[in-house]
Amino acid sequence: MDEPPHPLSQERIDRFARHIVLPELGGAGQMALSRSHVALIGLGGIGAPVLQYLAGAGVGRFTLVDDGDVEASNLQRQTIYTTRDIGHGKAVSARRWLANFDDKLSVEIHDQRIVAENAERLFGDADLVIDGTDNFATRLAVSDTCVHAKIPLLSAAVGRFQGQVAAFQGHLEGEPCYRCFVGDAFDAEDCDTCAEDGVLGAMVGWVGTFAAMQAVRILVSKAANMGDPAWGTLQLMDGMKPGMRPITIAKDPECRGCNPSHRD
Repeated sequence: MDEPPHPLSQERIDRFARHIVLPELGGAGQMALSRSHVALIGLGGIGAPVLQYLAGAGVGRFTLVDDGDVEASNLQRQTIYTTRDIGHGKAVSARRWLANFDDKLSVEIHDQRIVAENAERLFGDADLVIDGTDNFATRLAVSDTCVHAKIPLLSAAVGRFQGQVAAFQGHLEGEPCYRCFVGDAFDAEDCDTCAEDGVLGAMVGWVGTFAAMQAVRILVSKAANMGDPAWGTLQLMDGMKPGMRPITIAKDPECRGCNPSHRD
């Protein structure tokens, strides 16, 4: 078995003590987190709290992908950035935040846009991919690559006061993928944007932290007992009521993302 990126030395045990005393997580779960590799696609309003809480949880290795620059309008919800980061690349700024937060963690960055042709090269060896991007073309490229590379996918999205988080393992027989959920009609870049519709910063934080919680649950599933990740279930989050409700996603037998006989 490979050594973790950083052994649980006394210093690390002290850092994660509040995790280790949880019987549902324990030392075995913490070690699983330290051995984990998470690819985070999109370092915006969702990606920022995901990175903060997974780094805080001790995930040992990150691949960070975003081709955008920090803008002043991002600071209302993208909590890892400051005014000094405006005009700088999000991937570079996120790596700087991570180094200041915990220099024991391993990080690789890519400041390029995900497309079908480069996706597997950028994150094909991850244990879990978390997608917080804002267009369907990228989301579908990420989903198809996760199916092909047999990587679990957490998809998170938000707009105005509504959010959604879903866990997919479409590479497994009988399990849906993200393309089963949205279909083929959204391969174009036609998502609504925060600039057009607005979004509440705290709503983005709720979606991102819930996605981080789900990620921890998935990453420690073989070493600890934090419950069922609810694969193939979309959690709809309503910031106005407030409330949450699950929706089961059916596998599409005609899906070209997770049904080999229907792929191009």
